[in-house]
Amino acid sequence: MNQQSATAKRNSHAGLVSGVRPGSLAESAGIEAGDRLVTIAGHTPRDVIDVQFYQADEEVPILFEKAVGLSDYVLFEKDPDEDLGLEFEHATWDDVILCNNNCFFCFLKGLPRGMRKSLYLKDDDYRLSFLHGNFVTLTNLTEDDWQRIADQRLSPLNVSVHATELELRRSMLGNKRAPDILEQLRRLGELDVRVHTQIVLCPGVNDGVHLERSVRDLAALHPVVQTVSVVPVGASPKLEEWARERDGIDLARPTPEYAREVTTLLAPLQREFRARYGRTIAQCSDEYYVTAGRRVPGASTYDGFGQYENGIGMVRTMLDSWARTRSRIRRQGIRLDGRSATIACGTMIAPVLGEIAREFGELTGAHVEVVPIANTVFGERVNVSGLLCGGDIVRQAGRVSTDLLILPRPALDYFGRHFLDSMGVEELRERVEPTVVFATQWGEVLTALQGDLRPPERSTAPNGAFWSEERESLPRGSTWVPA
Repeated sequence: MNQQSATAKRNSHAGLVSGVRPGSLAESAGIEAGDRLVTIAGHTPRDVIDVQFYQADEEVPILFEKAVGLSDYVLFEKDPDEDLGLEFEHATWDDVILCNNNCFFCFLKGLPRGMRKSLYLKDDDYRLSFLHGNFVTLTNLTEDDWQRIADQRLSPLNVSVHATELELRRSMLGNKRAPDILEQLRRLGELDVRVHTQIVLCPGVNDGVHLERSVRDLAALHPVVQTVSVVPVGASPKLEEWARERDGIDLARPTPEYAREVTTLLAPLQREFRARYGRTIAQCSDEYYVTAGRRVPGASTYDGFGQYENGIGMVRTMLDSWARTRSRIRRQGIRLDGRSATIACGTMIAPVLGEIAREFGELTGAHVEVVPIANTVFGERVNVSGLLCGGDIVRQAGRVSTDLLILPRPALDYFGRHFLDSMGVEELRERVEPTVVFATQWGEVLTALQGDLRPPERSTAPNGAFWSEERESLPRGSTWVPA
């Protein structure tokens, strides 16, 4: 059986309910964790997408196999848009579709040993793109997959393009049989599917004239192509050495000069597209703006922040969060004299946070310091807060002089329980002296200093669910999906 096919044999976890949302239709019907969904509207679902598709009706008959071994037929009467409230531990009930490329810049090739197993899974599954926002290359789609995308209009999808020139893209993917991405995107457009695309920029490979051509080619497909993100390659020391030795390619960290070149190339394209399409379309990574020392654009530039989880617009969101928090502090006359905290973060954003922390202190009387954490797990080249590991925080916590340590919530998994290196939140708290809380925005920093030390909640974005610690006991290729 072809393991690349999305119609692979169902595994033993098919339809297994992991939870029921309180107050939902499923709870009212007596459905419990451990029950198994067998059929829905007369169909045997292949995965969670099928459940979502077939539940969109006013009457939804479902056959459950109860955990105690009995069968239960339930007819749900509901609004077509109303969710049943079922949670499943796995999104796909067969094997995940694996990647058939060999990219020299693949982040997984640079992962150190000893990380959680799910991180090493080289997936390239359009279903996970639809459900979790994963980026896929579309190089492994079968005609059955295309038919399903058409039948269920799985939109939007996130697509890794890297280059629109066919031979250059094939070279970057290490796949001589990769199809023409522009033809594939046009085909998706005919199916009324929208896409967000990304270009991972490798210096000397797909930048310069190649980058401009790719961005223009993709923007010309608007509205099929909603956004085009340009992001720096995230190379660990291991991956840098491997690419240099095998291909003679230098995957160095963007210098300020290089970052200015990228932002300078994209700026006129952004203006042109806004005038022509009413949207920016071309989105530049926060890292390029910060490294170049240039002003981060306003919120309207980000077209609804469709690529936020890709590091596009996070800084702008943080700056706007500070503007709202600052107004609240002034309006309410909030004072925090004598209170102190340390914010630990990735090295890239530390200077920006440091300036805000200084202003925060001037307004409230609190002492807030910012400590950048060097990423020794992935390499110091990886400088974003969301990829910090618990081990690095513990090793560098000796630089913290306050009783309260505020850590970035994006560094945790979907559930808010573990870091990428599998260290749990409770383990970290036991190994550092300050009280530890997590925050995403400045409003949460303020409430933490006011004494609200609530634990981290589930993420509002589904991306982190795919590598959650909850998956460690699952078969290779499985994944979890929230309600």
